[in-house]
Amino acid sequence: MRIVLIRHGEPHIALRPRTGHAGFADYIEDYEAAGLAPASLPPRELAELAAELTQLFTSGRPRARESAAALAPHADLISEELFVEAPLASPRIPLLKMRVPKWAVVSRFLWHLGFHPGIENPRQARLRAARAADMLVAAARHRGIAALVAHGYFNWMIGRELKRRGFSRTGSHQARYWNTVIYQQQDPKNDRDEIGNSHHRRRDPAAEA
Repeated sequence: MRIVLIRHGEPHIALRPRTGHAGFADYIEDYEAAGLAPASLPPRELAELAAELTQLFTSGRPRARESAAALAPHADLISEELFVEAPLASPRIPLLKMRVPKWAVVSRFLWHLGFHPGIENPRQARLRAARAADMLVAAARHRGIAALVAHGYFNWMIGRELKRRGFSRTGSHQARYWNTVIYQQQDPKNDRDEIGNSHHRRRDPAAEA
C-alpha cells in the first residue's frame, strides 16, 4: 500500500520579489491564484511513476490542479479543498523589506507561535491533515496506491500523520517544485495471511516428508 505525496510544479508568478509586509500580503493572494508556469514540467522519473496511476488527488488551488493535469493527463483528477496549503498571514513589521521566501519562513514561524489572524491555526491544520490522511489511506487500500499533488508544507503535515500510523518513508520533504515523497505500509491482513500460511506449511506432514 503506497501513498505518493507530490508538491506542485513552479507557479506562474515571480518567486523572489523584495517587498514589505503589505506587499507580502498581496503576494500571498496572487500566489494562491497563480497557475502552473508553462515551462515547469514534471521530472522524467515522476512522469514514469504517474504512468501507472488511474486516479490522482489534488488540492483546489490552480497551481496544484494544473500540475496534476500535466503530470497525469490520462488519470481521473479528484480536486479537494481538504488538501490546500496550511495558510500564512503577513505579519505587520514596519520598514522591513525582504524577499518573499524569507517572509514565508518568518510567517510560518509566527504561525506556530500563535500568529494566525482570521486563518486556520496549527491545531486545525493538523486535524485537517489527519482527515486528508484518512482519505488517502482509504484510496490506497482500495487501489494499492494513492497519489496527491498538493503543497509543500501541508504534504509534510500529512506525511507526519502517515508516519504516526506506521508508514515508512522514501525520500524527504523539501522546498522544491515537483518534490516527491513515497509512504508505504504492508497490508496487515497480508502479514497475518503470510504468518498463517507459514504456520500451516511448517505443520504439513506432506511438506515435511
